[in-house]
Amino acid sequence: MLSLIQAAGWPIWPIIIASVVAVSIIVERMWTLRLSVISPKELLPKVLNEYKRSGVNPEMIVRLQRHSPLGAVLAAGLKNVKSTREVMKESIEESGRVIAHDLNRYLTTLGTIAALSPLMGLFGTLVGMIEIFGSNSPAGSNPAQLAYGISVALYNAAFGILVAIPSMIFYRYFRAKVDDFVIEMELQALKLVEIVHGERES
Repeated sequence: MLSLIQAAGWPIWPIIIASVVAVSIIVERMWTLRLSVISPKELLPKVLNEYKRSGVNPEMIVRLQRHSPLGAVLAAGLKNVKSTREVMKESIEESGRVIAHDLNRYLTTLGTIAALSPLMGLFGTLVGMIEIFGSNSPAGSNPAQLAYGISVALYNAAFGILVAIPSMIFYRYFRAKVDDFVIEMELQALKLVEIVHGERES
């Protein structure tokens, strides 16, 4: 691996740093964006059962807010349980926007890495081309410098694309996953509103 880095020259270091950041984000988002963590299926029935038994109390609200993103959305609605259906929906939507922003954390960075990695690879290619042209002189060409310039150009282009492809794949995957979570939480919260206001059977 060290020999590859040496052959690619100093322009490879920004690409390596970008790859480390991308892998860290991918691992963190894979761990964080799990259904059991974001929108547990069993949460809404538990909340409805507790609401029917003892109504809404501050301890219940705090516990829900700490439970999960879905719990925070449901807690926002239950805070306004005595208000109209519209007020409950508005509070849920406001909370949902905050949650959606949190779920998208780091994804902009991952998308930026996916877009910039090929450009960093292109920059390395240009540096390699400069080395190639610098190997030619009136006295003749320098084979070692020519070979080094070619390796810098090719390795940087390859590594840039290698970092960009998985970064783009996971960026789009996580964006779609967040959208699915947001829709699922909206549906669960709407069900809560309808049941609380007697518009739907639990």
